Amino acid sequence: MIIGVPKEIKNNENRVALTPAGASELAKHGHTIYVQAGAGIGSGFDDIEYVDAGAKMLATIEEVYGIAEMIIKVKEPIDSEYGLIKSNQLLFTYFHFASYEPLTHAMIKSNAVCLAYETVEKADRSLPLLVPMSEVAGRMSVQEGAKYLEKPMGGRGILLGGVPGVKPAEVIVLGGGIVGTQAAKMAAGMGAHVTIMDISLPRLRQLDDIMPANVQTQYSSEYNIRQAVKTADLVIGGVLIPGAKAPKLITRDMLSTMRKGAVIVDVAIDQGGCFETSKPTTHAEPCYEVDGVIHYCVANMPGAVPYTSTLALTNATLPYAIQLANKGWKAACSANNELKLGLNVVNSKVVYQGVAEAFNLEYTPVEEVLN
Repeated sequence: MIIGVPKEIKNNENRVALTPAGASELAKHGHTIYVQAGAGIGSGFDDIEYVDAGAKMLATIEEVYGIAEMIIKVKEPIDSEYGLIKSNQLLFTYFHFASYEPLTHAMIKSNAVCLAYETVEKADRSLPLLVPMSEVAGRMSVQEGAKYLEKPMGGRGILLGGVPGVKPAEVIVLGGGIVGTQAAKMAAGMGAHVTIMDISLPRLRQLDDIMPANVQTQYSSEYNIRQAVKTADLVIGGVLIPGAKAPKLITRDMLSTMRKGAVIVDVAIDQGGCFETSKPTTHAEPCYEVDGVIHYCVANMPGAVPYTSTLALTNATLPYAIQLANKGWKAACSANNELKLGLNVVNSKVVYQGVAEAFNLEYTPVEEVLN
């Protein structure tokens, strides 16, 4: 198969979808890999490393899209890429369709095959291609939250872990999944007082057993959230419904009850955000203020630590990419239910129910496009 790796062009997106090591593995299977010149620079990989690994370099993004049967990316295509996508071309990347209707319609129009990292799902309901970036984003959420709590950044002027004789910050983590767990561990490690909230009692019991003493668990309900945010210095939103829009857990009226200079970090922004007042931001302009509360809603948080993120992502995606390249998307998805669940839009048909429901589009069962 001919595989293309374009340079990411989203704001401050320095990750690349394939490392030289990954290119080498695909080449060993007999596939041809074309990488856009400079695609790996932001992650610390020079063009010569790809050439030495068996890949070929192309100067422009147009050339990569023009020759490839499968495009491997990190982030969803943006407006300037829509016209480059060919009919029947396989795109293997993060899409987060349910959060952005124009992208959904553009991919329907393209007649391409869109296989989304975020909905590839194992039998135990885990999301193997979302996990590594959720781990990065969860840890980063505390790092960024602590920074924006500083007074020069507009925050309350609070040190997350406090000092002897001074109480630490109050951190609320919404969601006990990968993002929430990593965020709670980081915040606890910095000395904050952390409350992690979830609707799953079994998960709360598990977290209660493994978390340090400065982390407590609480059942997530509107009433409990409303009470908790009143004294919170930092709130981290890490809830996820695979392939669907995130629920709005903090409403606009709750902001008026929060402390001025408090910070909220919406890690769920890729799926529409879990705060009513959230809107996507970029690393260039990461924050804005509503009712005195600092909002950090960067849609590609792991892009700020591209070396770590690229290695973690390729570790997870490469085995699936090899299956797709070796067998073709249809045979690979028929043989592997995990990959089948990653199919979202196929030849102008929406085959993932959460995406269809998000925009009232016609839903086609995925089995129909695999026959």
